[in-house]
Parts: sequence; C-alpha cells; structure tokens
Amino acid sequence: MKENFSGNNAAMLLIDHQVGTMGWVRSISFDEMKTNTLVLAKAAKVLNMPVVLTSSMEEYAQGPLLNELEEILPEEFEARIKRLGVVNAMDDENFSNAVKDTGRKKLIMAGVTTDVCIVYPALTALSEGYDVQVVVDACGSPTKLSDEMALRRMEKAGVTLTSTNQLIAELAQNWTTPEGSKLIEILMTDVFSKMQ
Repeated sequence: MKENFSGNNAAMLLIDHQVGTMGWVRSISFDEMKTNTLVLAKAAKVLNMPVVLTSSMEEYAQGPLLNELEEILPEEFEARIKRLGVVNAMDDENFSNAVKDTGRKKLIMAGVTTDVCIVYPALTALSEGYDVQVVVDACGSPTKLSDEMALRRMEKAGVTLTSTNQLIAELAQNWTTPEGSKLIEILMTDVFSKMQ
C-alpha cells in the first residue's frame, strides 16, 4: 500500500483559481469551489506544507487569483508563477522548477478549469514520476460533461481523485493531534457550519 499523503511528504499546487476563470464554471457552484480551495490553502498553512500558486494571464478575462489566497498564504501569493498563456502549467519552466524545489514527490492539485488547467499538469506530473491527487471539489469546468471527461481521463491514467473532506482526513490521520484539531476546526467553521 502506498504511503498516505501528509504535511511531511506532499506539496500543494493551486492552479488558476482566478475570479474570471472561476466565473466560467458550471459543473460546481462558485461558492463551493471557492470554499474548498480556501480550506485547502488553510490546511497547507497549518501543516507547513509547501504550496505553489500559479495564474494565467491575470490582466485578461481570467482576472486575478482569489484575494483570500493572498491573506492565507502571503509569501506563496507573492511568489506565484504568472504564466503567459501556457496551458499546461508543468510546461512552464518557472512552475515546473517551483514544483521540483518543494522536494516532494506527492502532489495535491486543484484548479480551474478541470478540463484545461488541471488535466494536463496532472497527467504530466504523473508521467514525471509524481504521485498525484486531484481535489475535484476545488476544481470545475464550464460543463458537467467536460468535467467528467477530464476526471475520467486523469483517473484512467492513474491520478487519484479525492474530495476536500477526504483529503483533509487523510492529512490529519488523527483529529486529536495539534494539527488534526486545527484541521477539523477549519472543516467545522468553513464547510459544515455553512451546510443547509
């Protein structure tokens, strides 16, 4: 059995969570996608996990990254990789080097859109020997069908698909540890308290 992902062996890659791009998504609600993305960022912060942020063409329709990411991860936000139209983030030398510099072989990925901005870097990372989990409820596509096709393609290639809650539980392993209690508090405050 493969070793679980943890704060000590994984890095988090948040790709193109830009206000314009997120507005194109119809496969999941904007609020749910945003909430889950920010939960991932907060969890990475609690665990001192390396995080690489990237955006594509911020000056255009894609717009800036969520400004909450700057509040949660100010250093990572400042160091974000601004791609100039490169679709596959792993094809961008600066991004690829930032991923290598984390020193981690387990990658947690989420981004927008699933069918363009996540599928290709996930497949590339897998082909380069990384163990990849994609957090599907912090991603989204313009249609449910396009989202499903991207998820099927990644899963068939060997990418592990997961949800925010499932990933946080895997990272925590035990809710009674100092980190585990902080992670469950994030879920309680940001996710469960908002459920109707």
